[in-house]
Order: sequence, then structure tokens, then C-alpha cells
Amino acid sequence: MHITLKQLQIFETVAAQQSYTEAAKLLYLTQPAVSMQIKQLEEQTGLPLFDRLGKQISLTHAGEELLQYAKNIQLQLDEAEQVMQEMKGLKRGRLHLTMASTANYFTPQLLAAFHQLYPDAKVQLDVTNRSGLINAVRNNTTDMAIMGRPPLGTDLVGIPFMENPLVIIAPPTHPLAGREMIRLKELAQEPFIVREGESGTRIAAERFFAEHGIKLVTGMEMNRSEAIKQAVMAELGLGIVSLHTIDMELALKRLTVLNVEDFPIMRHWHIVHRNGKRFAAIPEAFRQFVLEQATELIKPPAY
Repeated sequence: MHITLKQLQIFETVAAQQSYTEAAKLLYLTQPAVSMQIKQLEEQTGLPLFDRLGKQISLTHAGEELLQYAKNIQLQLDEAEQVMQEMKGLKRGRLHLTMASTANYFTPQLLAAFHQLYPDAKVQLDVTNRSGLINAVRNNTTDMAIMGRPPLGTDLVGIPFMENPLVIIAPPTHPLAGREMIRLKELAQEPFIVREGESGTRIAAERFFAEHGIKLVTGMEMNRSEAIKQAVMAELGLGIVSLHTIDMELALKRLTVLNVEDFPIMRHWHIVHRNGKRFAAIPEAFRQFVLEQATELIKPPAY
């Protein structure tokens, strides 16, 4: 195929706008010029890229596939431009970081400290769930991700940089609160407020209880740690969360950590990126900064 960068740019814009007319306006081209470029692109691929129904257009399956390649090509070009600029002596750079929602409780502190070292660096920060993190890294739409245990496989690299203790939380009024030691079997009938099925916290908790011969009783399912904390404070059940997420609630005595045998479940935070990824200067500086400084800057609350 003989596809030009201009054709891919026009194709991306039409796909985003779902309109030849709107794409033409954004690209400062005429609508016939846009239509001609898309027609030539379809001739090169040998497949229709858009379904057309009157003035409405949408991507075909082939169009969706090509769009992913077009985005990756643009990302590679952006990365190459950044590297070339930095090789000319520029100090500025960009970091695109994607993180699990739970990491939002400490990542801003890391970014603030990093900003002191690189005040001109531009940072784009995305927050998503586990599947979103993995897709972003695999599709090369982010420099790196901060998450819990990364998936197994050769296409991703996960580097641990800080402990991530998982603890059981309860309202201070709970009958088990304040006990010096709670046996695991005492929790067999306690309802738990849990994360969604794909969550690393949920997976780790269910694996832990299964290894001890106990089935985790799930009362409600939430997709954010913040929602779990609110549900536990409302006395709807117990929760299992990262210790990093409950600093304020412990200080205000709105939650308490139960002293359960074999807890906390000790996990780790990881920096995850594509295997073999070549970083520009600023993303590489941030990666090294986190690996070297995170444990000194971020301290989990005492309980």
C-alpha cells in the first residue's frame, strides 16, 4: 500500500468528526478534497473505511483497525519529534502518564516533586481501570502506567517501586473494631464491599481468602476505592483497600483498620510500559525519579 501521512491525518480527522464537512473546516480544505483523499485511501486498502447513510458516516471494521494504526503512527512521529528537539538541547518535554484510580492518592505528590526538578515539563495524566491501563500501554497511547500487579506476558514490563499494603477497613462502631487479633474464619460471614471483577485489589483479595479456605462474601460491588470507603462508613459492610487511600479517614477516625491475622496483603505498585519502548528524556527522567524517590516521598499512614 502507498499511503501518505496526509491521508492518515485526514482519515483520523474525519473519523473523529464523523463528518467530511467538519473535517474539511478543521483541516482548512474543501470537502471535495477531503472526499478525494478518503476515496484514494480506500482504493489503496481495497476496503471501505466508512459506512455512509445520508449525511451520517461511521467507521467500518476495517476503518476501526486502520484508525488504531494511524494513531500509533502519529504517536511515533510525536515521540521522534520530541527526541529530536531534546537532542538539539531543549530542556522541555512531555510526559503522558496513565494510572489506576487508587494511585491518585499519592501520584500527585510524586508529580509535584518531579515538577520542582523539571518545571517546564508538560504532564498529561489519565485515570482509568485495570483494563484501560493495560490497553493504553499495549496500544502505545501512554508513556507508562502506574498500577498494581501487571499482567503476565512478554509485551509489557512491570517494575515494582513501592509497597502497596491491602488492609480490611470497618466503621469504628463495628463489633470487631479495636480487637487485638481477629481470626480469618471470623470474617467468613461478614459481607464485604468489593471492587469490580477485573480490579487488581479484588483479584488479590479473592486469591488470599481462597488460599486460606474461606470464600469472600461480597455484599456490594463498587468501581472506585472512594465509593467503597463511603459504603463502609455507612456500615454496609467491610472493605479491602490500599492503605494509601485512607490517610484522611484514619486521621478523622471515620474508619478503622481491623487487626486480622495474616493481614495486610502485601502487594506492590509498578511502573508498567511496553517491552522495548524507547523513552524520550522527560518520561525516562520520571521513570528513574519514581524508582529512586517514591519510597522516600510517600509514606503510608500508621494504624
